[in-house]
Amino acid sequence: MLLETRALTASYGQFRALFGVDIAVDAGECVAIIGANGAGKSTLMRSITGVLRNEPGMVLHRGEPIGALPAADVLKRGIAMVPEGRKLFPSLTVEENLLIGAGARKAAGPWNLDAIYDLFPILRERRRNPGTALSGGQQQMVAIGRALMSNPELLLCDEISLGLAPVVIRDIYASLPRIRAGGAAVVLVEQDIGKALAVADRIYCMMEGRVTLTAPAGTVSREAIHAAYFGAAA
Repeated sequence: MLLETRALTASYGQFRALFGVDIAVDAGECVAIIGANGAGKSTLMRSITGVLRNEPGMVLHRGEPIGALPAADVLKRGIAMVPEGRKLFPSLTVEENLLIGAGARKAAGPWNLDAIYDLFPILRERRRNPGTALSGGQQQMVAIGRALMSNPELLLCDEISLGLAPVVIRDIYASLPRIRAGGAAVVLVEQDIGKALAVADRIYCMMEGRVTLTAPAGTVSREAIHAAYFGAAA
């Protein structure tokens, strides 16, 4: 197993955000985490990547406990995140933002500047522009490219379609098969159930900090997802 969380809890001060969350991601797999706002999806991503620190055994990478590692050490192990809101460096160009990812983890793999520009050709045209001078969709491409430049074996994507036009979302989702073909497993945090089901091998649904459903994406009914997403009484 590439990644596991075991009885993962997380808090912000006195507020408990996650309650005993168990998920698993196998090598090369695409797993979607779905749920409404406030379900705990982003907190789960922050816990996996070391932004929120936990007990060591609550997060395992290839069977080794990493829950207490700082974010930089988690990245060096090959776990990269595309954060919600993109979070580009405003003083850097597109290409400089991409190169930040390459410097974060020096690992052999398929992703370099040319490969990123082949994946997102518009970035080659805009490579000298400030990263934040781009459209929202183009900035999202830079954020994905920056994470890929570390050649991760696990790519976490937190709400990559949020606030983007449908045509841009289509183009970004079209990049996922090539990303997986490069050897990376993908965890996709998504509110759009249809998009999650279309690309994922398995889904986890979260509500109020707990996993309420896990199933192969091709076998679960919309009724079961609705009950898990909103509660059985919804």
